[in-house]
Amino acid sequence: MRYFLSGRFALKKLERPSLYGIATDELYELDEEAFSFLEKCASPEGCEAPESAAEFSGYCLSEGILTSEATGARRPPLEDAPTPSLRYLELQITRRCNLRCRHCYIGPPEDLELSAEEVGAVLDEFEALQGLRAIITGGEPLLHRGFGGINEILPRYALRKILVTNGTLLTPATLRGLNFDEIQVSIDGLRKAHDEIRGKGAFDRAMGGITEALGAGFDVSVSTMVHAKNLGDFDELDETFRTLGVKDWVVDVPCTEGNLMDNPAFSLPPETAGGYLRYGWGQGLHGGSESEAHACGLHLMSVMADGGCARCAFYAGRPVGHVSGGLRECWSRLKPTRLDDLKCDCDMLGVCRGGCRYRAELLGDPLGKDFYRCQFFGKLK
Repeated sequence: MRYFLSGRFALKKLERPSLYGIATDELYELDEEAFSFLEKCASPEGCEAPESAAEFSGYCLSEGILTSEATGARRPPLEDAPTPSLRYLELQITRRCNLRCRHCYIGPPEDLELSAEEVGAVLDEFEALQGLRAIITGGEPLLHRGFGGINEILPRYALRKILVTNGTLLTPATLRGLNFDEIQVSIDGLRKAHDEIRGKGAFDRAMGGITEALGAGFDVSVSTMVHAKNLGDFDELDETFRTLGVKDWVVDVPCTEGNLMDNPAFSLPPETAGGYLRYGWGQGLHGGSESEAHACGLHLMSVMADGGCARCAFYAGRPVGHVSGGLRECWSRLKPTRLDDLKCDCDMLGVCRGGCRYRAELLGDPLGKDFYRCQFFGKLK
C-alpha cells in the first residue's frame, strides 16, 4: 500500500526530529527511523511501509497522519533549525485599531503597518527556520490595508496561523474565506467591566464575533486581562467559555505600559491580582519552555509593525534588529534567560520559570521576581 503524509501535518527539524499537527496543534517527537519514513511519505510519490514499520504506519493511518491518497500539499525544504529553535512568531502587522482600550500596552493607535510583501518575506523565512505558529496581531490586524492579500498567501505555509483580534469585526462576511487555524479574542470581563476598559458596545460585538467564529468552524481561544473592574466576573466567564467550546482561555495581568499608565484606576497590586492567575486553561499561544534550564520566551520572538524584532512585544522599544536584515540574524542576537541567573529562590521555580521577565523588570529588577506569579504560587513575602 502506498502512503502519503497528510497536508494537515508538517515535518520539522527542531532540536529533535518532529512532526507537527497544524490543525490539532500537536507536536510529536520522532526517532530518526520514523522521521526518515515520514519524509519519504511527504514526497509527491509517497512511500511504501516496510514490514518493520507496519505498526507505526498503522498508528499514523488511525491518527490521520498518513493517507492512501496523494495530497498535492506543498512541502517546504527541511533545514536544521537554529538552537534554540524559533517556534512561535508574533507578527504585529499594523498599529491601526478601531478601539481605544485603556490598558493597551502599545498606546494610542498609529497609522503604521508592515507591507504585505514584508509579511510574506517574514513568513517565508519563519517557515524555513522550522517555525510552528505564526501569531498575526496588531493593533487590530483586520484593519491592515492589505489584509486581503496577506490572508490570500497564508495557505501556502506549513504553519499554524493564529489571528489575534478584539473580535468586534468578526462578522460572517469577514470570516468567510479567512485562512486561519485559530482566532483569539480578547474578553476582559463581563459586559460592564469589558466595556469600561474597551468602550461601550465592545463586549456584545466581541462575544458575537466569538459565536460567529465558532459557528464557522474555527478554533477559538480567549485572552482575559485581570483588572480592577472585573474581579467578580471570573467564575461566570469560566462557565461561559466552557459552555461555548472555547479551546484555550489565557488569563494574565497587564503590564503597566502604554495606555494603562494613564489609567491607574484599572491597575492592581500583586497581592490582589496574582490569585486570579489560577483561572484559565490550555497552553496559550507561545507554548512553554522545552528546557528546564530557561525562563519564558525560549522559542518566541516578535516582529513589530515598524519591522523591528524584539524578545516579545513588550520589548518593542529595545529591538535587536530589523526584518530587512533577516529573521535568522535577529533571532541569533536574542540570548535566552537562564533560570540560574534569576534572583528567584523558591521551590516552584521549575514550574513558574520566573514568570514574566518584563513584568519583573517593571517591578524593579529584570532578573528579579515576578511578584504576581509569586502570589499565585503562595510565595509572596
